[in-house]
Amino acid sequence: MDKTPPTLPRKSATFDDYTLSEIRRAAITGIYDIRGGGAKRKLPHFDDLLFLGASISRYPLEGYREKCGTNVVLGTRHAKKPIELKIPITIAGMSFGSLSAQAKEALGRGATIAGTSTTTGDGGMTPEERGQSKTLVYQYLPSRYGMNPDDLRKADAIEVVIGQGAKPGGGGMLLGQKISDRVAAMRCLPKGIDQRSACRHPDWTGPDDLEIKINELREITNWEKPIYVKIGGARPYYDVALAVKAGADVVVLDGMQGGTAATQEVFIEHVGQPTLACIRPAVRALQELGMHRKVQLIVSGGIRNGADVAKALALGVDAVSIGTAALVALGDNDPHLEAEYNALGTTAGAYDDWHEGRDPAGITTQDPGLAKRLDPVKAGRRLSNYLKVMTLEAQTIARANGKSHVHNLEPEDLCALTIEAAAMAQVPLAGTDWIPGRSGY
Repeated sequence: MDKTPPTLPRKSATFDDYTLSEIRRAAITGIYDIRGGGAKRKLPHFDDLLFLGASISRYPLEGYREKCGTNVVLGTRHAKKPIELKIPITIAGMSFGSLSAQAKEALGRGATIAGTSTTTGDGGMTPEERGQSKTLVYQYLPSRYGMNPDDLRKADAIEVVIGQGAKPGGGGMLLGQKISDRVAAMRCLPKGIDQRSACRHPDWTGPDDLEIKINELREITNWEKPIYVKIGGARPYYDVALAVKAGADVVVLDGMQGGTAATQEVFIEHVGQPTLACIRPAVRALQELGMHRKVQLIVSGGIRNGADVAKALALGVDAVSIGTAALVALGDNDPHLEAEYNALGTTAGAYDDWHEGRDPAGITTQDPGLAKRLDPVKAGRRLSNYLKVMTLEAQTIARANGKSHVHNLEPEDLCALTIEAAAMAQVPLAGTDWIPGRSGY
């Protein structure tokens, strides 16, 4: 008699293996998970957009004979000394404390070779970073860790941080094992004690107070430095409009794919909006205020290659900023360290325990022995090579669309592969003239 074949066990899509493991971890420890690395869930992203390219209706440029510009000027609204960059790709703010001094130096070296800027991050300015960065943006954060007027004056621009894409509305964490003597001295806090960054500035409660603070920073720096305002991808239309009203020269908009040294995973995965969803509302706010291209827009969060750069520029931004990708270019998450990542209970491609300070690459650590592994000169060259490739890729795409400057790319050069991406980017779904959400369709 034939037996009925057994039914294969079926796992839940809702209670998948990771979810089950997290429930067990929470039940055993009684604490929420802290990690870095940005959102890992699949989100609508630049891969969901395609460039149309030129044929008869558009005329392409010849790459070997016809130039395609990549320069960008930031801070032209009020600053006496706007920032002039060779490429529209900048290095995002990452703190000394989160990163080693060698990593901060390497970022400065690579950015300088490529002709772009780097950014300090929470915890203040290091001599290594200032010494190797031709153009350095100084972050003014809610924590005020390491902040002093002398460093404000040494910087080439000031970035007032209101929010971050990985944790809009929340603060970060720097664990005690990364609070070395030097980090503690710079932050005026005890060595070896966990440090939580504040979620909001202590001396203002709204956009009117932000305007007062921006004017104060201008006076401290004799109106020379461009003032950036950085916001997380929460309510980009209103937040950009209010930043402009407060007097910002540049707005930095960070989507939820932006990385972070350490915060609650529930923040990283469930608060904020995808980078792609943030750009068009931000651009619309600038356009309606008559400030598009007058107040520059920088977008960050998940930028990986020249195609991402070109797509962001086509949607209306002036420049992009990279963080996680820059660390990978320096040598983080490298497969040749796989055995050491395995010993930490992880793998090279998934390593996000930056806050624990045991990074075998010597990048996200304050351990002297590990930090010495990173050669800042070699790592800086790696970063500059990566920035060069990204720029060449963006130029190649711009030329294929008939543009003599990457800033001439426009939404009409794009189509979308999914309804979600078409709605977010406000470009037609491929093969149609339909833009979801537009009235009249």
